[in-house]
Amino acid sequence: MKLFIAFALLVVAAAQETTYNNRYDNIDVDEILKSDRLFKNYFNCLLDAGPCSPEGNDLKKYLPDALETGCAKCTEKQRETGNKVIAWLIENRPTEWNTLKSKYDPENKLTERYRETAAKAGITL
Repeated sequence: MKLFIAFALLVVAAAQETTYNNRYDNIDVDEILKSDRLFKNYFNCLLDAGPCSPEGNDLKKYLPDALETGCAKCTEKQRETGNKVIAWLIENRPTEWNTLKSKYDPENKLTERYRETAAKAGITL
């Protein structure tokens, strides 16, 4: 019986790590992108230049791993949202996009690694 309980706990722990937490998957990203105030808050959070909301803290926590692993632990919604935000940044906020790239991809390795994948999603890196 103890072995079964230990195994069950391991299965639960492993299942929890297969994807990032999806509690924020239904956030209205369009609202954030349309609002200069909200956008600046998230942007400053990611750059360690301002306070972070709980959502911003989670984003900052998971972003490096997601970038490094090709979003392997992302839910489908998180992938869609990520592509949407990247495309929007490139088109509407290129200065901020370049600032974020400088912080999270200073050697341009990730940009080169994901160029083809991004192109399939309609994003030109």
